[in-house]
Amino acid sequence: MAALDEVTGNLGISKASHLLRRLTFGATRPEIEDFSTKSISQALDILLSPQPAPKPPVDLKTGNSWIVPTSQNSSESDLRQYFRSWLYGLMYKSGANATEKLTFFLHTNFTAIGVVIDKSSALYYQNQLLRQYSTGNIKELAFKICIDNGMLVLLDNRLNEYVKPNENFAREFLELFTIGKGQEIGAGNYTTYTEQDIQAAAKVLSGWNTDFTYSAIDSITGIPTGHLKVNSSNLAFKHDAGTKAFSAAFDNFQIKPFEVSGTFATIAAATQELTEFVDMIFSKRATALNICRKIYRFFVYYRITDEVEANVISPMADVLLANNYVLRPVFELLFKSKHFFDEDDIITANNSKGAIIKSPLEVTIGMMRFFGVSLPDSSSNLAAFYTEVGAVIDAMIDQGFDLYEPLDVAGYDAYFQAPLYNRNWISPNFLARRYQFAQYLLEGKTNMGKDSTLKIDSVQFVKQTANISDPSDGNFLAKELIDYLLPESITDARTTYFKNILLDNLSVINWKNEWNNYLITGNDMAIRTQINAFLNAVLQSAEYQLS
Repeated sequence: MAALDEVTGNLGISKASHLLRRLTFGATRPEIEDFSTKSISQALDILLSPQPAPKPPVDLKTGNSWIVPTSQNSSESDLRQYFRSWLYGLMYKSGANATEKLTFFLHTNFTAIGVVIDKSSALYYQNQLLRQYSTGNIKELAFKICIDNGMLVLLDNRLNEYVKPNENFAREFLELFTIGKGQEIGAGNYTTYTEQDIQAAAKVLSGWNTDFTYSAIDSITGIPTGHLKVNSSNLAFKHDAGTKAFSAAFDNFQIKPFEVSGTFATIAAATQELTEFVDMIFSKRATALNICRKIYRFFVYYRITDEVEANVISPMADVLLANNYVLRPVFELLFKSKHFFDEDDIITANNSKGAIIKSPLEVTIGMMRFFGVSLPDSSSNLAAFYTEVGAVIDAMIDQGFDLYEPLDVAGYDAYFQAPLYNRNWISPNFLARRYQFAQYLLEGKTNMGKDSTLKIDSVQFVKQTANISDPSDGNFLAKELIDYLLPESITDARTTYFKNILLDNLSVINWKNEWNNYLITGNDMAIRTQINAFLNAVLQSAEYQLS
């Protein structure tokens, strides 16, 4: 199985749709058609192209950014909501570029919980950090996450001092963020790390603190960081200056400060220990394999068979290691591959197209982008933007997804919780609320039943030739919408079912007459009712929930 051989020729509609579904939050028909004429290399050059840093969010109360906090700002609870709305707006506006999707992928690995961190400015800076590394060096990112202000709060490492060690961050850094759990070989011990390693890691990580003045700036990223706790002699007096001995899982590696004054390490020595610690973890092939499995589960499919492990994950890890953990070459290898597009064999049972359940982000953004539902302009009407996007965020909570508020530090269940993974998005209640969102958009309502400016104008949408070639032809109208909205072809019987909803079980001639009557009279009531009924059925179908 030549799984990672590159696909050739222009993508065509099917492959372009699949690529854009997986690497963005939803594509329009013109975007799909544009990408269909491109080779995979041309498409990825566009999708993976770096984007300029976005303008920071704005406080509704002051009209200014709050990323450097002042006493005049809104409450933290309001600012967290503004941050989430700002981020959702970036995802919506990202279009045919993968930066926001890749940034969100990194967020699912290096988790943040807004209500625990309780500093919207720290959430913003952490998001900027992930964005800068969205196709960059994940080993460097892991180092910077260790001293990120938000993470120092979330996993208690600001409380980790040599006289009272706190192992929380050390444990999660190994288990969740980097090397992962290997096979269990004893109580709390795995082939990849042991309790001894957690204890030693906690000592390496000791002595750091948050800096919510944001005056400590990383020279490479320009993003604020935490800092070491120092005494009047500028020594890291809360850092463990002893030798940290790791287990055989890390080849009995030892880390100690290269410079000590009295009993305390210098700032440079304590920082160098952290560098050696991250290098030690990322020197292990198990770390590269674990990261590649996460990439695969997020972008391809949750189930990793022995065949996929050998023919896809292992070669991905080889490329990741060969490129010193820079992500872009791995993304290119995977997204160019025949395996990604289900062209590596003739077996359909292992296909991944149309096999992942969309997240509520993909459902809501994808639906609005496809039908041209615009968010309010935040630069001219910030209050309306925050109100409308806030209502969508509430609707996503009803669907089982609370942006930047996962239930625990492991992140959102759909991205890590075996054996269900993305099937965690579906429960009777979550599914019903997904279905309701389509109805809300067609009616111009929020999930609370209030009027909303976010509304699908179905008649105007199908009237535009960029969306539908000939809306007067009922058969063609139904087929085009089905082809572009659903990830895979459906049976003739299923197509007929949807088409009959559009035509109200009447003939295509009757539809043509109704459409022409609308063009003459301007009265769209009859056709709007039927188009909305059709769209409601398609958008609430099981097929539409898949990517």
